Order: sequence, then C-alpha cells, then structure tokens
Amino acid sequence: MLAEVLDYLRPAGGERILDCTFGGGGYSMAILKAADCTVWGIDRDPDAIARGLALSASLAQAEGRTRLHMLHGGFGTMAGMVQAAGVNSLDGIVMDLGVSSFQLDEAERGFSFRLDGPLDMRMQKAGRSAADLVNEAPEQELADIVHFYGEERHARRVARAIVTARAQAPFTTTTQLADLVRSVVPRDRAGLDSATRTFQGLRIAVNDELGEIERGLAQALDLLAPGGRLVVVSFHSLEDRLVKRAMQHALGKDVSFSRHDPRAALAPSAQTGFAALTTKAIRPGDAECAANPRARSARLRAIARRPVATPSSPSIPAED
Repeated sequence: MLAEVLDYLRPAGGERILDCTFGGGGYSMAILKAADCTVWGIDRDPDAIARGLALSASLAQAEGRTRLHMLHGGFGTMAGMVQAAGVNSLDGIVMDLGVSSFQLDEAERGFSFRLDGPLDMRMQKAGRSAADLVNEAPEQELADIVHFYGEERHARRVARAIVTARAQAPFTTTTQLADLVRSVVPRDRAGLDSATRTFQGLRIAVNDELGEIERGLAQALDLLAPGGRLVVVSFHSLEDRLVKRAMQHALGKDVSFSRHDPRAALAPSAQTGFAALTTKAIRPGDAECAANPRARSARLRAIARRPVATPSSPSIPAED
C-alpha cells in the first residue's frame, strides 16, 4: 500500500519523517523521493540495518548530504532512540507492522512454514527462539499462544501434539513443526495452510509483537509535531485492533462503548489534539492484491495531530 501510505503521510520539504519498520527500505526511499525531507529508519533486525546503512551511504554520495539515518532497535523504544539522535518531534511517522518479506523469504530465519529452515523466528537474532518456546513451554502456555495470538480454533490439539512429539525428539526445523500441525489441524476451507495460524502465534510470542505495537503507538502519538501524521499498516485483526483502539483513544473515543450507550455522547473527539485522517481501515486495491498476494490482508489507518491554532491579532483601539 505504498501509494496510499504516501497519500496520507504527505511528506514535504524540510520535514522529519520516521519509518518505524525499515525492512527493505521501500517506504523510506519512496518518502525521500517524494520530498526533500529527512528520514530516520528504525529496525530491530540487524540485516535490515545493514541494508539501510548501504542505502544511506549511496544516497549521501549521490546528493552530497545525508537524508537517511538508521536507528537499531525495536520501535517500542522509538522515543528514546530519536531523542538520542537529537530529534524531539516528528512531522510524519509510518509503521508497517508484522514480519517483512525479507524475513519470510530467507529460510535460515525460520519464519516461514513454506521453507525448510531452523525454527527460529527472532527478528533481533537474539533471545528466546521459536524452537526454545516449542520445546520448553508447558502445554497450557503453548495452547494459549496458538489460541490467542494465532487465533487457531484447534489450539489445544496443536499444543497436545507438540508436547507428545517433543518427548521423542526436540523440534529443530520449520518443516518438522509444520508437518506436525498439518497432521492434527483440518485444512481450511478457504485454502489457508493449516500451519499458518500456529506459526503466526509463535512468531508474535517470540518477538512480543503486540506489546511492541502498544508501546510504539503510544510513543508515536506523543512524538508527532503539530500537523504531524501517523500512518499504520497492519496485517491481521490483532494488530488492527490495537491500532484502532490507540487512535480512537487519541480522538477521545472509547471503542468499548455502544453507539446506544449514553456515555458515547460524552466522547470529546472535537476537543482532543488529534484528527482522524481515515474513518475506517483502508484496504489495498484489486490490482495490488493480484500483483502482491501478501497485500490482501493489509489495512491502513491514519491520524494527525491538530495544527496549533493561530490566535487572531488583537484589535488596535482607534485614537481619540
């Protein structure tokens, strides 16, 4: 949804833009091409940082100045990172949530059930891996992860099968786990691979993705300068729910209220410092979905901090 992101982000000359999920640099480079602005790119994947540093050096050599700066870390700590870089507020922030195509397409990263590789899934290449989780977590914890994060109806069945199988031999590869899940989870009527939800749940747990999103959204809203825009692209309902809730809260609305609840009338949306740029989630067009099937589940929401009101000039009393 690059075109839609640029439409809502509206980068302009001299602005400071934060790309919270640098990945391959697609958003950052498009933003830099769209306007004479400066971009800070955040990623916790060291491979993404290496790509960004190479792009930054190439761009700086061509232009004789540096407009792309890289910050290594999770966007849940974005405030500290950008402030350490000497930036106290931002004119635009974009967050493209979830796993990147680079991570999915590299078998050695262990994110995809379609490629045989080590059962890893760590975005930062550090800490507890998916293999550690699968081989060590109690059955109830595994069931909760697959149920709540993967939204898998057969979570208990999956957890029980994992615990039984690991007693014979530990899980070490993506294929090993995917084959087990497929053996106990019926194929989805829509054609979704039976391992999809289990792998999603484990990946979210390994990387604390939902906690990272909550922390990142709160800091992003705080960092916006007057007139600044926040654009977020999510890829499944758990992510989108957090984005919607954070933006509704910023607008002074409580999404838990029914429209028939008299408390809803008290929501001071017009009194807050934010304005909604999207009234509902924006979905990708048919052409993009056909060209890039991974975009089919994407949803975009955007919000802006209201500009500072300019007080009218005081009237000058007429001379007597």
